[in-house]
Amino acid sequence: MSDAACSTLLRSPLHAFDLPARAALPGAHHRVLLSELAHLGYLVLRGKADDAAFMQAVAQVLGQSPPTRPMTLASTAGGALLWLSPDEWLLVCKRSDRTASLQALNAALGDAFAQVVDNSGGLTTLRLAGPDHLLLLRQLGPYDFESLAPGRCVSSVISKATVIVARSDEAGVLLILRRSFADYLWRLIERSAQPYRPCIVAPAQCADPVFAPLLESA
Repeated sequence: MSDAACSTLLRSPLHAFDLPARAALPGAHHRVLLSELAHLGYLVLRGKADDAAFMQAVAQVLGQSPPTRPMTLASTAGGALLWLSPDEWLLVCKRSDRTASLQALNAALGDAFAQVVDNSGGLTTLRLAGPDHLLLLRQLGPYDFESLAPGRCVSSVISKATVIVARSDEAGVLLILRRSFADYLWRLIERSAQPYRPCIVAPAQCADPVFAPLLESA
């Protein structure tokens, strides 16, 4: 089945919460904004950072080599590239681009000691923004989120679930999480946000400069 045909069948892991129908315009009294960036593409890239052929092959496709500085978030021609470990990165891209990116990366890598896997069906992304998003994050996880500067990302935990927390601007953070944790984490986040008068918004109402441009209509 083609990507275009599959797009008509896509359902967010949070579809039961009907977030688009609940989205509202935020007011000054709303201290936390919540949104899902549904239906992005996610490619897991494995390789050796000290392998020049691997680094050059990725740069050939994405316009730059994978970041080697730990906990780095880079914006590339192919999407957002997140450092996860010394030999693993996550490429977040437009969903309609994921097949072409996967094929291009595999072709460029050739026989290199590397691997690219499409995990688009297994992940989703939430956006937490607003003046008190850091206060909410303090309740949700043990990491010192205040220290997470724009352009940085970290793998951490929220309660009992693992997440990747990425910051592309000062206004908020992005939470990349497994589909199987989505229901649990959304309920936890929405409940914990109540003291901050949360507002569920459309992605455009709390857009960030890196992930938001990757969204597209289904």
